[in-house]
Formats: sequence, structure tokens, C-alpha cells
Amino acid sequence: MFPSLGWTEMLVIAVLALVVVGPKELPLLFRKIGRFTAKLRGMAQEFRTGFDELARQAELDELKREVESLRRATSLQDITRELNKPLPTLEDYAGVKSPPAIPAPSPAPALEAPEGEAPKAEAAPEAPEENLTEAPVEPAPAQRSAS
Repeated sequence: MFPSLGWTEMLVIAVLALVVVGPKELPLLFRKIGRFTAKLRGMAQEFRTGFDELARQAELDELKREVESLRRATSLQDITRELNKPLPTLEDYAGVKSPPAIPAPSPAPALEAPEGEAPKAEAAPEAPEENLTEAPVEPAPAQRSAS
């Protein structure tokens, strides 16, 4: 990069320019330097603008390609082809394995009683036996005798 100029360096350059160019032509020199720097700034701005435009154009081209590929992939023919496919049947899933059966829990091991004592058996609460397959029968109402 360019070295930075302090106040003392700029003062030395101004004194040298005054001595070399002279007091009459010094304002003209400053005007020419100002125009030159303005042109440099304009060219730098134009370069930046052109570079940004190229970057935007490249992004637009890439987006256009992506949109075109999506259009080709999701054309009306592809959609109708997908909609007209037959639905899967049970035969299609015949090769699918069913999940393994869950094994029944094993009974808890019996507790051993100390020597000389009979083992205590825990009585399980008995559930009332119900016949769940037959519907309950209601008794028929008593018939009246007509006299």
C-alpha cells in the first residue's frame, strides 16, 4: 500500500512545489492534480460497478439455469405420470417382514424357604369367572292369568 503522509511531509512537498513551479502556476497545478484524482476515482468506481454487474449477471445466469432445470424436472408430463401410477397393493408389500413377536414374560422364580419350614405360597387374588362370550339372559316377566 501507499505510505501515509504526515503534516510535515505534506508541508515539505508544498514548499518544493512552490519553489519548482512558482507562485503563478501553482493554482493551475493543483487544479490539474484535482482533475486527475477525480478521473482516477471515476475509473475506480466504474471498475467496481462493472465488476459488481458481472457478479450479479453470473448469479442471475446460475438462477436461470436452476429454474430451467426445475421446470424440466417438474413438467406437466412428469406430474401426470406420477398421478397415473397405480396404488400399491398388498402383494407389493408381501416381501416385507413382520416385526418379531414379543415373547411372553417368564414366571418369577419361587422363593426358597429356610430349612425346616414349608414354603409359603402367595395366594393370588381370584378374579370372578365370567362368561364373556354369551350375553346375560334376563328373566321373562311373569304372565298374568286372565280370570
